[in-house]
Amino acid sequence: MKIVVLDGYTENPGDLSWDALKELGEVEVYDRTSYEESPLIAERIGDAEIVVINKTPVSRETMDKCENIKLIAVLATGYNVVDYAYAKEKGIPVVNVPTYGTQIVGQYALGLLLEICSHYGHHDECVKEGKWENNPDWCFWDYPMIELYGKTAGIIGLGRIGRDTASLCTGIGMKVAGYDPFLTKEQIEGMGYEYYANYEDLLKDCDVISIHVPLTKETENMVSAKQLKEMKNTAIIINCSRGGIINEADLIEALDSGEIAGAGLDVFVGEEIHPGNPLLDAKNLIFSPHSAAQTREAVINMATMCVEGCKAVCAGKKWKLVANPDVYKHEKWKDAEWA
Repeated sequence: MKIVVLDGYTENPGDLSWDALKELGEVEVYDRTSYEESPLIAERIGDAEIVVINKTPVSRETMDKCENIKLIAVLATGYNVVDYAYAKEKGIPVVNVPTYGTQIVGQYALGLLLEICSHYGHHDECVKEGKWENNPDWCFWDYPMIELYGKTAGIIGLGRIGRDTASLCTGIGMKVAGYDPFLTKEQIEGMGYEYYANYEDLLKDCDVISIHVPLTKETENMVSAKQLKEMKNTAIIINCSRGGIINEADLIEALDSGEIAGAGLDVFVGEEIHPGNPLLDAKNLIFSPHSAAQTREAVINMATMCVEGCKAVCAGKKWKLVANPDVYKHEKWKDAEWA
């Protein structure tokens, strides 16, 4: 079994081992390949049967060129870098790891929200610069604070991460409302949350919005000018899911005009913020560099789950954690058992 890892550095810069993957066969590891469509991708895959990626795209064209591919394993929850629909047509499972960082991403989303509300980093700098010391009063603040108790958090996407984020919000006294097109009213209300059949109504009513859906054709730009204009001017929006779900140009306009109060982003359309990016000048916007799930614990979980999926598929068994579950309707899998 030939295995190629096309961009292993982000998840394993050298402090972890690829030995578990090597038990399945011959492994070639590249730190980075390309984050855009490139002939180098197919060249490096060659005749490999398992392709392991993080953000390197695997397109229809690449799959057609590399006919030996039996499995694509994505070291991430999101899988928008793979043409998973075409992989389904070819009988190729796209294994992803949706549960590896459930708790830490929820924690991170709440952390971004708390930073916007209390400006911990800024006030830390104020103390170090002597602003508190030189203040005539015993209590000092440089920004108005926002209390979250009693306010309503709207969660878009109540999968594992969305549910964990919702639980953390209730833990600090917030009310929670939820939208998820794959869950019924009874299921969401059974979690103890207010049900919304339409996410645009959720956006209008809630004080805080936290987004936890994959980037698909249906979710791309689902929060744009129209939706932002209808939100409360005190609302805060958090995105630790995927860039492209919020229209960035429209978000800048909403922040600068005061249509909403603030935003915290861990993800971006281009995934890197270069000098001159207009997001850098937007009002009341804080950034983190797509690092919500980068704890050592989460990365170890990711690697373990990925290898388990690879082992199952290599053994000819169906693995449940795939981005394209209809792949198992393909002729290749008609007699396969579940792992």
